Amino acid sequence: MPARSQRTSGSVAMDDYLEQILHLIESKGYARAIDISKNLGISQASVTNMLRKLDSEGLVKHEKYRGTVLTEEGHRIAKAIIERHETLTRFLRLFGIDEETIYRDVEGMEHHVSRPTLAVIRAMADLLESRPGLLEEARAKSSDLRG
Repeated sequence: MPARSQRTSGSVAMDDYLEQILHLIESKGYARAIDISKNLGISQASVTNMLRKLDSEGLVKHEKYRGTVLTEEGHRIAKAIIERHETLTRFLRLFGIDEETIYRDVEGMEHHVSRPTLAVIRAMADLLESRPGLLEEARAKSSDLRG
């Protein structure tokens, strides 16, 4: 298995928390357990337990009743997760896949795609966006394959 620096936290659940914490900090300026709980649809007790684990892993600094901030490593991982999400979403949108399907598929793929594979997907998205004729050809081919 690749080293942590090449992937994410190593845990889908931890990745989801880090991503959510970064989104909350960016939108509200802070991340509280109650907000994480609400956004992830998880009990506040479960969130508190995970925040303790993330703290012990050095990915967040969590203070009871004060909120949670990402460490440098936690921030790096959260940004990588969001970048993966955005790249995969952008690529699938090129083919006109419906948003609900894209969301479901990306939620599964974003935690498991390697850096080299993500780089290929990003390069293909860039190429297809810059060459409309090639994009149309790729869309036609994918339609043939989808039936």
